[in-house]
Amino acid sequence: MSNREQAEFDRDIAVRRTDAKTYAAELAPGWVVGGGVNGGYLLAVIANALRAHLPNHPDPIVLSAFYAGASTPGPAEVRIETKRDKGSLAIATAELWQGEDLRITTTATYADLDGLHAKSSGYERVTATEPELPPLEECLSSTTAPEEVKEFVPMLDRYELCVPKDQFVWGGAAPTGEAVFTGWFRHHDREPDPLSLLQVLDALPPVTFGLELPGWAPTLELTCHIRHKPAPGWLKVTHYSRNLSGGMFEEDCEVWDSEGKLVAQARQLARLPRA
Repeated sequence: MSNREQAEFDRDIAVRRTDAKTYAAELAPGWVVGGGVNGGYLLAVIANALRAHLPNHPDPIVLSAFYAGASTPGPAEVRIETKRDKGSLAIATAELWQGEDLRITTTATYADLDGLHAKSSGYERVTATEPELPPLEECLSSTTAPEEVKEFVPMLDRYELCVPKDQFVWGGAAPTGEAVFTGWFRHHDREPDPLSLLQVLDALPPVTFGLELPGWAPTLELTCHIRHKPAPGWLKVTHYSRNLSGGMFEEDCEVWDSEGKLVAQARQLARLPRA
C-alpha cells in the first residue's frame, strides 16, 4: 500500500529507525484532546516502534505506561531497551521523548498472538459481559458534535463513536449520575488490529462526565492487555469507574469485537478533570 493509500491512523503512528535503539516519530495534531496529545494514540506510536524493534514478536500483549508530562504535536523519539527476545515472549522498555523532556516511560511484553492462541488449545473462560447497546441507527454519532467541542478535542474527527442518546455529552446530554461510558467505535478508514486497540482503550470521554465533572483528565498510568486480534467491523467499548478519591480516579475499559469476543482490556489512573 502506498503512502497515499495508507490509512490516517497508520500514517500518524509511523516511525523511522535512526540508530540501533531509537525511532523517530511525528506526533500528529489531530490526536490532541484538551491540554495534550491523547495517551492511547501515544501508546500506539510507542507500540509501533516496539513492533519494528521486535520482528519475531509482532503483537503487543501487555503495555504499562507512566505519563511524565503532556505531549505536544511535533517531533518525538522512542528509545528502546530490549530485556528479553527469545522463545515465545519479548520484553522491552520504551521511552517517548520530545527534546530534553521525557513524556512517557513504558514496559511492554510482545508475542505472536496467533502462536499463543495455538498453544492454548482454544480454551476460553470469560465472565465479563459484553455491553448491551442500542442499534447503531438509534445512537448518536461523535461526527455530529458541535464545532466548539471539536476545537477542544480534535481527535473526535479521527474516528466515529456512536453512543446512546443519554450519553451524548458533546450535544448537551444531562449527566447520568453514573461513572460509565459505552459506545460503538470504529476508525474511519481501517479495520481494527492490536495496535489500533491501544488507542481505542483510551478513546472515550472520561467517565467523570456522568458525574458532572467534565474536562480533560490527565492520565498518570495506563496498562493495556491485548487478548485477541479483533474481527473486522464495529467495536463495542465500555469504560467504568468505582472509585474517585484523593483527586484521582481509576477507569477500567473493555473492548469487544464484532463477533462478540473480548479483545482488549485496560485500567488507568487519572487525575480528576481540568476545565
